[in-house]
Amino acid sequence: MKQTMFNRQPLLLVVDDMPDNLELLARMFKEEGYQVRLAPSGALALKAVQVQAPDLILLDINMPEMNGFEVCKRLKEQEQWRQIPIIFISALGDAKAKLEAFEAGGVDYVTKPFQFTEVEARVRTHLQLHFYQENLEQMVAAQVKEIADTQLSTIFALAKLAESRDDETGDHLERVRTCCRLLAEALLQLPECGEVTDESFVRTMEQASSLHDIGKVGIPDGILLKPGRLTPTEFEKMKEHTLIGAHTLESVRERYPHNMFLATCIEIVRWHHERWDGAGYPDGLNGGVIPVSARIMAVADVYDALRSRRCYKAALSHEESRQILQKGSGSQFDPLVIKAFLTVEAEIVAAYEAIQESNSDYE
Repeated sequence: MKQTMFNRQPLLLVVDDMPDNLELLARMFKEEGYQVRLAPSGALALKAVQVQAPDLILLDINMPEMNGFEVCKRLKEQEQWRQIPIIFISALGDAKAKLEAFEAGGVDYVTKPFQFTEVEARVRTHLQLHFYQENLEQMVAAQVKEIADTQLSTIFALAKLAESRDDETGDHLERVRTCCRLLAEALLQLPECGEVTDESFVRTMEQASSLHDIGKVGIPDGILLKPGRLTPTEFEKMKEHTLIGAHTLESVRERYPHNMFLATCIEIVRWHHERWDGAGYPDGLNGGVIPVSARIMAVADVYDALRSRRCYKAALSHEESRQILQKGSGSQFDPLVIKAFLTVEAEIVAAYEAIQESNSDYE
């Protein structure tokens, strides 16, 4: 068998309304070590692909009811079948037919009558190309995932380093990451929310939330670690952590201006203390001017602060925390994010209880 790069027999689907052509191609390809399935019409070809996707399709053009061009177009419309190489094999030898075949998505064109050695050579070549493409895509995907995982690990480590300066925060990062994810997922299901449109935002929101307080690395220990409430002057200094963190990330974005993950991180870091009514900081943004990522983070951050014990306050229950969030709807918080919170509050409570098993910092 010539297809040495395969660890199995490649499966071909031969589509032709002429029985003689089907039998000839089936016999010859089987002799070369291929698996072959036959379809005498376009409709049956589509059904055959649904049962088992072939590695390559040999497709006639002139067939009753559904011609080869239509079959090819329908297959290319489906994500799961789009990458199957299709070689047209037809008695039509004019340039117009060949152009239409390639426009429909074909990878090659063989004119009848044909020499089997030529057909087999083209089939083998396109199977090899398809095999190498699939393997390249898998390798690239694996490399991208490895790089992404490494970057996320580094980001989370930096966030944990900033968090470690305040030994009262416990598993704050894990909790707000989970809360942000659940809130973003809930917003995705709300038809009135046009800003959260896909799962990629949910993933980005969960990952970027870890950096929300990264700017605290620039806050003096005397303020950050003060065992009690801050004075007005100290609080003004504490508020600078939003700008410290944002400016740091903006310097990174200068090198990677099109990185959407960094853009979301900057939104969260700079504006997660803004208020819906415009009374927040550092820029006094209000309403929908505040990025949705920061509005989600604001609710998650405050909820976690309410649930957490501090030297100057006891931890509040979920019910007490929920009441405070509801009271702040339309003033401190985006009402739509609060609506999302109420739809997933049971999941949030369950997540907090799971984390509580390894941490007793709150409740």
